[in-house]
Amino acid sequence: MRRFSVFAVLLLAPVLLCAQSSADLSRWKAEAARVTIVRDDWGIAHVHGKTDADAVFGMIYAQCEDDFNRVETNYLTGLGRTAEGEGESALWQDLRQRLFIDPEDLKRDYAASPDWLRKLMDAWADGVNYYLATHPDTHPKVLTHFEPWMALSFTEGSIGGDIERVNLKGLQAFYGTNQSNAASSRLDPPRFDWSSADLSGSNGVAVAPSNTADHHALLLINPHTSYFFRSELQMSSDEGLDAYGAVTWGQFFIYQGFNPRVGWMHTSSGVDAVDEYRETVVRNGGKLGYRYGEKTLPFTEKQITLRYKTPQGLASRMFTALYTLHGPVIARDGDNYVTIQLMNTPIPALEQSYLRTKARNYAEYRKTMELFANSSNNTVFADADGDIAYWQGNFIPRRDTHFDYTKPVDGSNPATNWNGLLTIDEVPHLLNPKSGFLFNCNDSPWNGAGESSLRQSDYPAYVEQGIESARGHHAMQLLDPNGQPRRNFTLESLEHAAFDSYLPWFARTIPALTAAYDALPADAPQKKELSGQVTLLRNWDDRWGADSPATSLAVFWGTELMKTVGRAAYQAKIPSEEWVATRVSPDALLNALSAASARLTTEFGSWQTPWGQINRFQRVNDDIKPSFSDSEPSIPVPFTYSAWGSLASCSARPYPGTKRWYCTAGNSFVAVVEFGPRIHAVGITAGGESGNPQSPHFDDEAQRYVSGNLREIYFYPDQLKGHTERTYHPGE
Repeated sequence: MRRFSVFAVLLLAPVLLCAQSSADLSRWKAEAARVTIVRDDWGIAHVHGKTDADAVFGMIYAQCEDDFNRVETNYLTGLGRTAEGEGESALWQDLRQRLFIDPEDLKRDYAASPDWLRKLMDAWADGVNYYLATHPDTHPKVLTHFEPWMALSFTEGSIGGDIERVNLKGLQAFYGTNQSNAASSRLDPPRFDWSSADLSGSNGVAVAPSNTADHHALLLINPHTSYFFRSELQMSSDEGLDAYGAVTWGQFFIYQGFNPRVGWMHTSSGVDAVDEYRETVVRNGGKLGYRYGEKTLPFTEKQITLRYKTPQGLASRMFTALYTLHGPVIARDGDNYVTIQLMNTPIPALEQSYLRTKARNYAEYRKTMELFANSSNNTVFADADGDIAYWQGNFIPRRDTHFDYTKPVDGSNPATNWNGLLTIDEVPHLLNPKSGFLFNCNDSPWNGAGESSLRQSDYPAYVEQGIESARGHHAMQLLDPNGQPRRNFTLESLEHAAFDSYLPWFARTIPALTAAYDALPADAPQKKELSGQVTLLRNWDDRWGADSPATSLAVFWGTELMKTVGRAAYQAKIPSEEWVATRVSPDALLNALSAASARLTTEFGSWQTPWGQINRFQRVNDDIKPSFSDSEPSIPVPFTYSAWGSLASCSARPYPGTKRWYCTAGNSFVAVVEFGPRIHAVGITAGGESGNPQSPHFDDEAQRYVSGNLREIYFYPDQLKGHTERTYHPGE
């Protein structure tokens, strides 16, 4: 059957190619001839083109080879067309996107883009379309042809963009019924899954030459996302491009990575860059308006038509979207409407995302920040000159600090408007701190460089809404033990630090548990019932391990507590471990341990089950929404999710039909980079590079991934000698 299917593809390929215009085919073949793709022995693509546009053509072609499904899925999301592939249930997700992303606007933006950027977008579309033309066995769900302007719909590579802050329930309640009768249902979307205490995050660490054994700057790149969210590749050209790292599927720039001179890591920011406004609705007969100062202004109306899949084919539904000067209406709040304002600058966003990959030093990288088009990220930076730097966000609206922007503000008051953006010099920023290190773990930056840290009192409250996390404490302990910065870091020791097994959340909370146990009367039932559990945790070193039953018991205990503690602690801006240690009653601490013990016993036969028997990595298919089976092969994962202060993160839970917990997010790509005369880097990608279950690179990195055994990154051509699996041009 396989021989027949390959033969059939070869027969069909000329037919599909003939369906394309001769001009398209001629252009694509010429571009392909200028591109060389080298696949190393991990299946990772090293793409070289004569021009940057050629490199873009080749790198998107290589991504499509590895996982076209994820490329298309991201653009269905970006374009607001998911319902065309998934059905009516996705309409509200599409409407949310289309409130901001209008194809006609993007076409105009494309036409207005600088020539160099249009060339890249043209090459991007050509690369995808050439892949589809030469791979008739690939069947897109919706997008059978890509247009260059589409690249502007998905310009920032982080997971969960600003638009996803809009709550779908409120949106559906407003636009899904007669708007004048819509029920009030604006809900703040929960940031975390409190029931599993799954606090996501990322880690970025930069170490200055003063703190390294070889006097070279070091950078840890450790994004935590859903698994298989990005491709790993290298793209280079004869025009000076040479970048390596993680690429969010479908984009044509390295999102987290490095070039021969500069490295960059993004962590999700706590900056308030998105605001909601409570608009006072004014009804005058059949006309609808909103109050702004002394005026009543009309709502702007926009017709949005969405298509969705049905058993009979595509159907459509039209919505009348309302806008004020602040942005689109997204919900109702009593008699008022709620609008939202956020960054929506596709051209600068795509420019910045690409140009930073070609920066050669701190000054050039800083110049890209002046585009102010990265709203959701902090940046950790290091370079070959020995500079290390940190930026807290890159798009921070200037506001009147008399108002609380964590809630919808009065849209009728002009004083609540944004007043431009904070300048680069006003944004919280560190360059070469005296401590010799800096880091961010998605928490506040006020402890990110030891004694050299930024001071909260120097900035308005809206530049950071978070608090220090247990991971932040962990990072400080590794970088600045006892207030004395560590001065002997090597690439290997920073790699080991990234997988350090300490769990500071439990180091803070277990003493409160043991104290509660010790205070029990001698005849209390729990004195006997929990004796073994308390002894196990009392003697534990607060470190995760696959063979550790204490890790299992602690995680289940902490998870029980976080069901009731997590949200309250977060809303009070108090670290959850501090809340547990100081505010949870002794009875609640002990009852949670009883519940955890019972759950472990029921589900795994014993409360002394080693963690590796519970926490597993499994990849059996490439479904966007994964499924798991206890009867299929899996491997133990020793580290936990980041809630407990683990820098290496594995976000896991049981799934329908399973008792074991399966990881679906966390360490997605990890790299440690040394900026010497030559780049020296090691890295790992969750599972493997290919989305094809039949490929040897579908899960060939899994064992290294769970053990933190990073592989050598082949950055230079001479490193690929003896490690090359295939060299070819696109289309071959």
